[in-house]
Order: sequence, then C-alpha cells, then structure tokens
Amino acid sequence: MTEQTAWADRYAGSLMNTFGPPQRVLVRGEGAYVWDADGNRYLDLLAGIAVNALGHAHPALRKAVDEQMATLGHVSNFFATPPQVELAERLLGLVGQPGKVFFTSSGTEANEAAFKLTRRTGRTRVVAATGAFHGRTMGALALTHKEAYRTPFEPLPGDVAFVEYGDADALAAAVDETVAAIVLEPVQGEAGAIVPPAGYLAAARRIADEHGALLWFDEVQSGIGRTGAWFAYTASGVQPDVLTVAKGLGGGIPIGACLAFGAAADLLQPGNHGTTFGGNPVSTAAALAVLDTIEADGLLVNATTVGDRVRERAAALPLVADVSGAGLLIGIGLSAPVANEVRDRLLARGIVLNAATPQRLRLVPPLILTAEQADEAVDALAQVLAELAAESEVVGEVAAPADRSGGED
Repeated sequence: MTEQTAWADRYAGSLMNTFGPPQRVLVRGEGAYVWDADGNRYLDLLAGIAVNALGHAHPALRKAVDEQMATLGHVSNFFATPPQVELAERLLGLVGQPGKVFFTSSGTEANEAAFKLTRRTGRTRVVAATGAFHGRTMGALALTHKEAYRTPFEPLPGDVAFVEYGDADALAAAVDETVAAIVLEPVQGEAGAIVPPAGYLAAARRIADEHGALLWFDEVQSGIGRTGAWFAYTASGVQPDVLTVAKGLGGGIPIGACLAFGAAADLLQPGNHGTTFGGNPVSTAAALAVLDTIEADGLLVNATTVGDRVRERAAALPLVADVSGAGLLIGIGLSAPVANEVRDRLLARGIVLNAATPQRLRLVPPLILTAEQADEAVDALAQVLAELAAESEVVGEVAAPADRSGGED
C-alpha cells in the first residue's frame, strides 16, 4: 500500500462523500508545483480552483499571515482592525468608485450577502443566466443554473428567472419593474471560461437602468487579476451596482467580499446580515499581500501574456474545437466528449487541470505561471490529444469540424 492509498482509505472512512474520491493526496506545494504523498510532482493548472493566485508557499503571503497571527489573530465584528479597513479601501480604490464592502469567508457567502442586499430594494425577483454558477449554499444555489446541483434541494429560496447567457434580447424581455437585480458573471468560470458577446454587459447595464434594477457582477472566479485585469467587467466600460469577489483574493486564505456602490452601498443596515470570520485580520492582511504582490510583480501583464500564449498554442492542437476566456482563465472546447480522459491522462503525466464539462477543459493556474511552464503543459496536452485522436474508438466520435473562432460553447 502506498502512502497515497493509505491516506485515501482514511479519507473515505472519515470524510463525507461530497466530492467523490480525491484524485491525489497532496502534501506540499511550491510556486506552480504540488507534490503528492508518494513524492510525485505536478504542475498545478487548477490552483485550488483559481484560488492560489500567487502559487503555493509564496514568501509574501507567508510573511503577512505569520506577522498578523503573531500580532492579532481574530476579533469579533464588534471591533474593527487596520487590515480590514485598509483592504476595504484598497478594493474600492481598484474599482474606482465610492462604495462599501462586506467581508465574508468564501465566494458563496459573498453572493448570499449580495442576494440579501437585493431584497432590501423592496423587490424579490432576480434574473440570472443559463450556465451560471454562484455557489452551493441555498441562496446562491437558487441563482446557479445547473440542474444537477439544484434538483436535490428544491424548492430553493428566491424568485429567480434564468435567461440565455449572452442574449441581450432575452435579458431585456425578462426584466421589468418587479426585478430587484440582474446577476451575471462577466466571464462564466465553472461553465468553462465562457465569454459573452461584445456589448452584452453594456446592454445589461442599460436594461437594469431602464427598470430600476441593480446590476450585480459575480467575479468570484474571474476577479483579482485572473483575466489580466483586476476585474473582468472593466473591459466592458460599464459599472456594476454590486460586485462579489473571493477565490484569488486571499491567495489560499479563506476570504470573500461583497462590494456595493451608490445607493446600493447603504441597503444593508445593522442586524440585516452577519459573519463570524469575514474581515478577520489574518485573512484581510493576507489579501493585502496578494494585491501588493500582483501589482509589484506585474502579474496582470503576466496573466495576459501567458494566457494568450496558451490559447494560441492550444487552438492548433488536434480535437480542439475552440479556445476561450481571458488572461489565465482559459477554456478549451473539445470536438469529442473526452475531457475527463484528457484530465486523467495529464494527471498521470504530472499536469493538474479541470474538466469543466465532458467537452470542455478549464485551466486556472497561478498568476505566476511562466511561459516555460505553460509550454510544458501545452506540450503534454498535445501528446494526450494526439494519442486520443489516433485511437480508433475516439476518432469515430470526432465528427464536428473545428471552430477556433469563438469563446462560446
């Protein structure tokens, strides 16, 4: 029995089976690499699902956590701390609009806070999009589109309608004066890095304004530099009323945030909402270190440069139907339902990535990923796709012509 097998057996015997069997038991990480319990090294293109923005064991993050924990580890929300205030000011500064921030411990909690905030408008309806993922707590799940996630827990809270993502006409038809908010991901992450058509977010802004609804952008996955900008929506030139972020913000330390602007910033009042760990001095100090490092090390530019390199090379590979996303939020559409097989074969070669759907790969590596590491991953992907293309049973399924032009499934 290997070390991994032993740990996996103990995992199965002691943890709830909510995630299925773990692919590997990991024991340490450094930079863009992780090691399993048997000493095997992997290039990590999943990064804790877009969380580890600075990779693993980054010195700046370790220093910030160590120093804050040695100074003041936790206080209740009856008190404030300097890193909490500084992070709120820093996030509002990145947006460039006056507003207010509510800190949470995760992305789904940030969306719960935003969902409750919309109720304070006096309206209850929310319009969300097909393919959307906003989390798995009951409120956030009501906004999440995937039936497999929703059905076991229905009836879900809320008064939520779904419209086709990227279809501005469908959005316009669904919104009226009863709608509290439109919630959209500027780039859909869990769906496989899906980018809406140009002008879609601007149309959403116009539609929300016409009916007095809030425009809420969920940047839990796409925010904090993931797409090569601090926030993915900035390329659209529009401004949301509500913005939620999480994953990359703490670089591995749990934290999320709900930002609101204008009149929306004052909708939640004392007693309306709460959190035990949100705004914790350690997590906010960690987030400040992440933002400082992204800025100081030019990681927004690196995300754009390396992400474009991966998409350009991947587009030319066999079985690739399209590439999508922005920065280091990368989707690779396949012309056959072999994404899980690709993921498993790459894992055996020392590459970690995610199969978002049976025909779509999702890559969300650390923002520190180098061009050489990206090439290593694409070379391995090329080998696996070539193998699959050459196997007769798979070649028989590869009938669709390659469409390399768009960002849509």
